[in-house]
Amino acid sequence: MTVAAKTIGESCEVGDGTHSKIKREDSGILYLTCRNFKEGRIDKSKVYFISEENFAKYFQNGKKALICPQPGDLVFSIIGTIGEPYLIRPSDHFGISSSVAIVRPHRDEIDPQFLYYWMRAPAFQGALFAIKGGVAQGYVSLEMIRSLPAPNIHLPTQRKIAGILSAYDDLIENNLRRIRILEEMAQSLYREWFVHFRYPGHESVPLTDSPLGPIPQGWEVKKIGELADQMRRGVAKGKLDEPTPYVGLEHIPRISLALNDWDIVEELGSNKLTFEPGEVLFGKIRPYFHKVSIAPFEGICSADTIVIRSKTEECRALVISCVFSEAFVAHASATANGAKMPRADWKVLKDYQVIVPDGELLKKFSSVFEDVDFQTRNLIRRIQTLRQTRDLLLPKFLSPSN
Repeated sequence: MTVAAKTIGESCEVGDGTHSKIKREDSGILYLTCRNFKEGRIDKSKVYFISEENFAKYFQNGKKALICPQPGDLVFSIIGTIGEPYLIRPSDHFGISSSVAIVRPHRDEIDPQFLYYWMRAPAFQGALFAIKGGVAQGYVSLEMIRSLPAPNIHLPTQRKIAGILSAYDDLIENNLRRIRILEEMAQSLYREWFVHFRYPGHESVPLTDSPLGPIPQGWEVKKIGELADQMRRGVAKGKLDEPTPYVGLEHIPRISLALNDWDIVEELGSNKLTFEPGEVLFGKIRPYFHKVSIAPFEGICSADTIVIRSKTEECRALVISCVFSEAFVAHASATANGAKMPRADWKVLKDYQVIVPDGELLKKFSSVFEDVDFQTRNLIRRIQTLRQTRDLLLPKFLSPSN
C-alpha cells in the first residue's frame, strides 16, 4: 500500500559535511570524503585523519549538528562517483567533507535502513543521474537531492522489506568475516613457520648462518624471482569479444587476499593486462596501500597491477604468502619510484630474498594454504550469489509503484 508521494526534502533533513579546510593528521578521527563510500561500506584504502579538537570544533557544535553524522543517517557521495549511500552505524565515528551529503530521515515516515536500499535502487539512481550536473566530474547539489523522490510506502512495509534485504547483507558480512578468519589463520601459520621458525619438529633442527641471519639447517635463501614470474600479457584498448571480468585497483581490497569485487566490461578505454586463476594481483601504485589478492578467475586488470605467477605448484603457497607479507609490501614501498604517485617495480622486487624450507615442510604448508584458498573461493562465490539475488530483489521491492 502506498501513501502520498513526497520528495527527499519533505521527508528528510539534508545537509553536507564541513566546507572548512581542516588540518590533516597522521592519526586521530577519520575524515571521509566521497571516495570512501562504496557498496554500502567504508573504503579505507585512502583515508584522512583529523584531531579530536578539530572534530569537536567542526562536527559537534550545536549550530552544525546536522553535519555531525549520527546513527541512522545516510551519508551520500555528491561529487565524482555520485550516489553511493552509506547507513551510519552506532559504532561509526568520523567527520565528512563537503563532497558528502547527509540525509536524515523523519523516523515517523521513513525507516533509515529502508532508505538506504531505496537510494541504491534503479528508480532512485535513475532520477539522480537525470538531474546531475558536470561533465568531467559529476555532482549534485543539496537542492537537487531535496527534489528527488522519497519512498511512498507505508512504514510497516518499509521495515518488512528492509528486513528481507538486510538479511542478505548480514549473510554477506558473515561470509566476509569467515574469510578474514581463514586469512589470519594462514598468515599466522606463515609467520610462525617461516619467520619465527616455530614449525613442527623445529626443536631438533639446528640453525645455520645465511645472508638473512640464522635459518634452519637444510633451508635455502632464494630470490623471489627464482620462484615466481611477472606475467605481462597485454590486451589492447577497444571492444572485447565478450563481456569480461575487469579488476581495477579500486576493486582490490586492502590487506586481504580475497578478491570479491570486480566489474564486467565489454570495451577497454586503455591497454590492460590479462590474468589467470590463482595468480597474484599486486597493486603497484602506492604499494603501501597493501593491495594484494589472489585472482579467483580469468580476467583483465589494470596495467598498474603486477601479475605474479609461481613457477611451480609446490612453491605457490610460499610465493603468495611472501608477496602478501608486511615485510614484502614494506620493501615494495621503500623501493617504489616516484614522489607523488610511487610505483613498485618487479625488476627490483624480483631480487627480494625469501627463505625456502625443505620440501616436506613446504608440502605441509601448501596443503593447509590450499585448503584455506579453496574455502575462501567458495565463500566468494556465495557472496556473489547473495549480492546478485539481493540486487535482483531491489527493483522489485523498491519500485515507486509498489
